[in-house]
Amino acid sequence: MVLIIGSGFAGIGMGIRLKRAGIKNFVILERAASVGGTWRENTYPGMACDVESHLYSFSFEPNPNWTRAFAPQREILAYINHCADKYGIRAHIRFNTAATGATFDEKSGVWRVQTSTGETFEAQVVISASGHALSRPIYPDIPGRDSFTGQSMHSGKWNHDYALEGKTVAVIGTGASSIQIVPAIASKVDRLLVFQRTAPWILPKPDPKFTPRQKAAFRRFPRLQLLARNFIYWKRELLASGFVLNASILKLGSKMAMRHMQAAVRDPVLREKLTPNYTMGCKRILPSNDYYPAIARENVRLVTNGISEIHPHAVVTRDGKEHRVDAIIYATGFEAAEAKPAFPIVGRNGRDLADAWKNGIKAYKGTTVSGFPNFFLIIGPNCGLGHSSMILMMESQFSYILGAIKTLRRRKLKYLDVRSEVEAHYNDRLQARLAKSVWNTGGCNSWYLTRGGKNTTAWPGFTFEYRLRTRHFDAGSYEQF
Repeated sequence: MVLIIGSGFAGIGMGIRLKRAGIKNFVILERAASVGGTWRENTYPGMACDVESHLYSFSFEPNPNWTRAFAPQREILAYINHCADKYGIRAHIRFNTAATGATFDEKSGVWRVQTSTGETFEAQVVISASGHALSRPIYPDIPGRDSFTGQSMHSGKWNHDYALEGKTVAVIGTGASSIQIVPAIASKVDRLLVFQRTAPWILPKPDPKFTPRQKAAFRRFPRLQLLARNFIYWKRELLASGFVLNASILKLGSKMAMRHMQAAVRDPVLREKLTPNYTMGCKRILPSNDYYPAIARENVRLVTNGISEIHPHAVVTRDGKEHRVDAIIYATGFEAAEAKPAFPIVGRNGRDLADAWKNGIKAYKGTTVSGFPNFFLIIGPNCGLGHSSMILMMESQFSYILGAIKTLRRRKLKYLDVRSEVEAHYNDRLQARLAKSVWNTGGCNSWYLTRGGKNTTAWPGFTFEYRLRTRHFDAGSYEQF
């Protein structure tokens, strides 16, 4: 049996690939009562994808009915549900069942996975499709944070029962979620204080609505939608050259971003605060047409002095000023570079995955870890992208994992375990490439890097390169038993 953990894009997509390959003996464990993963959990105002809809979808299941270029959260969640239903995946899902531990038995070649319901599953193959990022919120380590008596929430755990209208609200952080939240709530609140540590690079967001005629054309002529997808794909691959080669395209992007900001913000003092002091691409480049106009509103104030502590009714900045607020929204992201396994995973010789990753998360091709046979990660270490759709990486991994499963069955093996020297060589070369990338050299502290400066998150190349590397399962890189 194959056991998949998680029913977001990764889990649903892997299930579909297994069924299409004739493998029907699989179970998906889902801790919640419904599918969707990140797109189910994150429901903050203004949430939308920052990759165009035609590319942020499975290649085998194009959707001609997207309402706009960049789909909002509710449409993406509906798309995941559609895929689960169309391909009969829902029957394989055990809802309200979280994995709580996994142990590998070398003698039998079987993983035993404990769950929150008390049930234990035995599987030859375990696939972690819950992601190592964007699932566990990070709260800033600010003195007094727990003393705040008003409403506080993380962008990933939005409280829809709390009305923001007429309130004085603080948003801490200016990353991907903040630039969507701020415009969505700025006109509703009485006052909005946006606490910025580092100014983001923001580009215009070409986000037109699709007309009924356009959607009809996509339905009638599927190749037209494929052409649109391919255009988006290659446009974004061009951007990747700037990240890994420090190409001049980033300089052009910087000029475009500055013009975009200057057109929306007239106040020179505010402009200076909004101007990034690091190379474009070092942090994620963000698309938005309405963030700068929102920041320039009379009831919105950008605070850049830095937070020193939080009092029961206020956020205090380093200049000693107390900013009284009714609510605090933490738009401070998720665990990524410093992520650890969500539950104990014990492989060969009693080795714990958390211990194996104590010096930083790593994997071979972002998919397998030496000492943990028949255990696969989807969107594991160094599979992250700064320029394109993560679904492209997922689909590459689907093919690679399916190749491993077919190898196990064809050769009648108990298990496959990536060779430690192969994993080490792969990661040494990976880190050497990353050392020259804009993420490592751009002069910023980002979620791509650990506190020690190691990049455990980003893929240092083009998506087509990763697709070629994972196109065939390289059985020779694995010990076979």
